[in-house]
Amino acid sequence: MDHHLDLRLLPDPEFGPLALMEALYAKLHRALAAGGTTGIGVSFPDVKGLDLGLCLRLHGSREALAMLMGTAWLRGMRDHLAIGEISAVPAQARHCCVSRRQSHSSPERMRRRLMRRQQIDEATARERIPDQAATFLRLPSLQVRSSSTGQHFRLFIRHGPLQNDPVPGVFNAYGLSATATVPWF
Repeated sequence: MDHHLDLRLLPDPEFGPLALMEALYAKLHRALAAGGTTGIGVSFPDVKGLDLGLCLRLHGSREALAMLMGTAWLRGMRDHLAIGEISAVPAQARHCCVSRRQSHSSPERMRRRLMRRQQIDEATARERIPDQAATFLRLPSLQVRSSSTGQHFRLFIRHGPLQNDPVPGVFNAYGLSATATVPWF
């Protein structure tokens, strides 16, 4: 994670920033899933509250970022972006884990899953998972479609606390990791 590249959304009269960020992130996910890349992480340096902001920052080695940018993954998005240069991470950068958080907001869905997995009836599932079991996340999110399953879902993104030292690891096809950190500056 010694280099980064910023992709900044430009104002567009026809599309809002969230719609553009979702389209950009969908293209990135497809490119990472197709390439099997585990060495590229993402962050959203403009994140504030529930808003991810206008910048998607890609992190990785110079070679990994150059290889990604050498593909046509941004086809159709270039008019909506200011694409930065692949640059070295500043020496004073701290580190942050950018990860996916899953919401358990649908007790009904959790009951169906429990019924399938444990071969129990609906009444028993309702006893084990009451309506009050729903939890709602107050995190920024994007509506995405999984390349592997085709399912549409809300991807909640958590920027963890800042750390002084990097934590190495692998990143998934969304550029996220449960443990690895990306530079934060």
